[in-house]
Amino acid sequence: MNSETQTSIESSLAGPSSAPACLNLEAVRNLTADLALAALQDRNLSSEAIEQISRNPGVMKSRKVRLGIAAHARAPRRIALRLIRELYTFDLMQFSRFPAVAADLKRVADELLLARLASVTLGERISLARRSSGRVAAALLLDRESRVWQTALENPRLAENGVVKALLRPSTTPTLVKAVCHHPRWSVRPEIRMALLRSKYTPLARALEFASYLPPVQLRDLLHSSRLPEKIKTYLQKDLQRKGNSGNSCR
Repeated sequence: MNSETQTSIESSLAGPSSAPACLNLEAVRNLTADLALAALQDRNLSSEAIEQISRNPGVMKSRKVRLGIAAHARAPRRIALRLIRELYTFDLMQFSRFPAVAADLKRVADELLLARLASVTLGERISLARRSSGRVAAALLLDRESRVWQTALENPRLAENGVVKALLRPSTTPTLVKAVCHHPRWSVRPEIRMALLRSKYTPLARALEFASYLPPVQLRDLLHSSRLPEKIKTYLQKDLQRKGNSGNSCR
C-alpha cells in the first residue's frame, strides 16, 4: 500500500470533526488491522464506521480488532454480542475489565467465562482467579484445586458478597472456610463473620471469637439458622445465657 492510499484511508477513518466517521468503499477494501485498531482508539468513531470495519473479513481475522470492536462504546449491540461470544477465554477476561464497557455486556462476558470454567486448564483457572472480575473470582472460590481458590481470595476485584455466597454454598469446602476464618482481609468483615457463624465447618475457637463481636439478640437469631455443629451452637447458647445472667445480677 502506498503512502497516498494510507493517508486516504486514515482521513476516511477520522472523518470531519463535525460529522461521524464513515469509511468509503476504497477505505473498506484497503483497510489493515493496524489502521482499524488505530481507528478504534477514537471514542467518537461512529457506529456506521465500526460496522463497516466488522464487514472486512481480512481485518476481522485479528483478535485485537475483534476485541477492540466489541469493547467500543459505539459498537452496534448485535455486533458486540456476536463478537463477545467468539472471544477467546483471556480476551473475554480482558473485555470484562475494560472500564468503558457497558455493565450488561460485562455480565454476558462473565457468564461465558463461568460456562467455560469446567473446560479450561488448571493454569488458566489460576490466571483467571488472579486477574478476572469479582464475579468470576467468587465462582473460583469453589474450585477443587487449592491453588485456584487461594489465588481467588487475593483477587483485588473480589467483593465481600462473593465470599459470603461461596461460604454459604452447599458445595463449599472445610479448607476454604478455615482459610477465610484466618484471612487478614476477609476474617475481619462483619458480614463474613456472620456467614462463618452459619457454616458447619467453622472451628470452635473462631466461632467464639466472631460471636463475641455480635449483640446477644443478633447472635441468638443467627444461631437459629446456623449450620454450626450442635455442640458449638450449644456452647454459644450457654455462653449467651451466662452473659445474660451476669447482666441481671449486676442490676
